[in-house]
Amino acid sequence: MTTEISRRHFLKGTGGVLGAAALSFLRVLPAAAAGSDVMVVATGQTINSLDLHRTGTNRASYQVSVNCYDRLVGFGTKTTEDGGLSYDYSEIVPELAESWEVSEDGMVLTFKLKSDATFWDGRKVTAQDVKWSFDRSVMVGGFPTVQMKAGGLERPDQFEAVDEETFVVKLDRPSKLSLPDLAVPVPFIINSELALENATDADPWAMEYLHTTPAGSGAYKVATWQPGQQLVYERNDAWVGGPLPAYQRVVVREVPSPATRRALIERGDIQMSFDIPDKDAAELDAKEGVTVYSTPIENCIHCLCPNTNFEPFQDADVRKALAYAIPYEQIFQAAAYGRGAPMWGGDSVIDDTAWPRKSPYMTDLTKAREHMEKSGYAEGFEVPLSISLDLSDWMEPTALLLQEAFNTIGIRTQIEKIPGANWRTAALVEKRLPLHLENFGGWLNTPDYYFYWAYKEGHLFNSSNYANPEMEKLVDDTLHIPMDDPAYAPAVKRMFELAFEDLPRIPLWQPALSVAMNGAEGYEFWFHRQLDVRPLAPVTA
Repeated sequence: MTTEISRRHFLKGTGGVLGAAALSFLRVLPAAAAGSDVMVVATGQTINSLDLHRTGTNRASYQVSVNCYDRLVGFGTKTTEDGGLSYDYSEIVPELAESWEVSEDGMVLTFKLKSDATFWDGRKVTAQDVKWSFDRSVMVGGFPTVQMKAGGLERPDQFEAVDEETFVVKLDRPSKLSLPDLAVPVPFIINSELALENATDADPWAMEYLHTTPAGSGAYKVATWQPGQQLVYERNDAWVGGPLPAYQRVVVREVPSPATRRALIERGDIQMSFDIPDKDAAELDAKEGVTVYSTPIENCIHCLCPNTNFEPFQDADVRKALAYAIPYEQIFQAAAYGRGAPMWGGDSVIDDTAWPRKSPYMTDLTKAREHMEKSGYAEGFEVPLSISLDLSDWMEPTALLLQEAFNTIGIRTQIEKIPGANWRTAALVEKRLPLHLENFGGWLNTPDYYFYWAYKEGHLFNSSNYANPEMEKLVDDTLHIPMDDPAYAPAVKRMFELAFEDLPRIPLWQPALSVAMNGAEGYEFWFHRQLDVRPLAPVTA
């Protein structure tokens, strides 16, 4: 491993300047401090809550659910083409459940819990804890409740604790998504007795308590959480949900500067830099001692979203003018460094159900101007273009190129930079941003599931406030039926046609998630795009 570099080289790699926070980080967490029992991870994202069910909890916070809580089941692991590891959507494996059965009609799922599973306080995990946790997921509203509904899990009366170790789910209809939906981060199992001790009449689900104090049975406990600085995981040596992790402690440190994160991983002061910019992924790949994993994100598209609550974007010709004005290739090279898959210039004829797929739009300023002339806004207008500071490595260069291009057709933009901790609330919960970049990725790997979240009225990732009754029915009709049902493909193809005609989301490219490692191994890509620290281990000699 190459860990020795000159001060001149180090300062060059950080842009020549290290802030006080970065210098403190280097003093407090030098490479030697980690040893074989402690791993240090740098990330540019902010964890804003320890409870995924809380309104406004951002995507960076999902990792707490993964590492600190168990679910009944999880997904298996597979080896990718480049030799890395990825979750395997085709395989469901035990976590808290020792076994399960699906009734012949697909309407009843029966789970037997592991008899030796305990919460961090030593109390046995029971089916009553599972029921309370599932009840919470479907009752708190917002993202977790809609996620559970995707798998047909909608009401507390569907869940029964038969005895201490037997839990039953009763479905209203069989669904291809029910069992996979139990393996996503949302249906995590909470120590219900501890939660109820800290609940109130005004807060029956202990949202305030669990926001800062997890109560799980998972592989890691939270030793400390300093919002905006770091989160420290400490291993739960009594965990029975899988193989005991190698690291006793994992320190996840927030380092906003990509240049500083890059210098730290090159130097060996940290063992992982998570979700690195595409530019760094391309350049670090050639560095001795540093291993880069770059995985295409299934069911994910970086998009430009015109919000139909903003009057000019209610005009279909204005939305199409945007789509034709976008300098797609320039953006792909400047923001993604050519990593990922282009999502423009596709065939206008839709003859399969592959997703993500290229839109039929491409850069054509003549067509863009023609659509503006046909619209009710031929003289142009002003609109803010919003980006998240947490995602500025791709959003900012994209926004600058969009700003320049849109100005040529009379759409004048001002770039609004929103802190990452506030982005989810502004873009997805309040849905108040007139024009913004977005990067939703569907957890369950089917096109109907993507459309369920991004194209249904009121759903979280429909940040454009799109509403079309035909689309609503098509999504409802396809969500639960098998993909080989004769009715599935025609309906999905029609969904694609509507998406490209109505354009509430203008596809840019399918991104890759890149991670750099130095002195550690075992990284596994997950659909939720967050860090699973459980399989990580020091590099063996």
